[in-house]
Amino acid sequence: MTTAAHESGPPRDYRLLLPDGWFRIVLDPPEERERSIDALVERQFQGIDNAPHLKDDLRKDLRRRSAKAARSGGVELYLSLQQVGPFTIPASLLVTLAPLQHPQPLPAQALAQALAADGGEATVSTEELPSGEAVRVRRLTTQPEPDADASAPNESHRSVSVEYHVPVPGTTAFLLLTFSTPLEPIADAMAELFDAIAGSLTWTE
Repeated sequence: MTTAAHESGPPRDYRLLLPDGWFRIVLDPPEERERSIDALVERQFQGIDNAPHLKDDLRKDLRRRSAKAARSGGVELYLSLQQVGPFTIPASLLVTLAPLQHPQPLPAQALAQALAADGGEATVSTEELPSGEAVRVRRLTTQPEPDADASAPNESHRSVSVEYHVPVPGTTAFLLLTFSTPLEPIADAMAELFDAIAGSLTWTE
């Protein structure tokens, strides 16, 4: 990520430390996004030559998700490929640059109050990270199962998300880190992992 030049000297980039097993998809430019998706698909199907339809379905799903993330201002998408035994731990991190239409930077406490006022099943707090004061939002969201029948409302699960709104120094923009996992039963453990990743954020010149 590269921020625009600013008189106050904003950082030119950032760094995040991700655990082994997380794959990075660059969302912009589109050509780089396609290369990232192709590399991920080839990695997942390495040594498997008899599943062309599954391979194509994965590529289409990744293209859809990545294009949606790019349209919302996303710059990077990380997907967890971490394994615990035979199982993959599903989780994602979307990094978004969110410029705000304010002449002055918005204080973290004011943003926290605004987000808390939205209601819903969310816990909002301000946190002091090495990269600066940030607003943390943890929420549970009910998601329908992909193949659920509309007449069966109980066929759903709850996903856990943790958002970090981190002010970009010297600008009125925020860097938004949106973590998500469908594993509600281990929500606290996943939230600790997300917090550790957010805490690794550093600005670079």
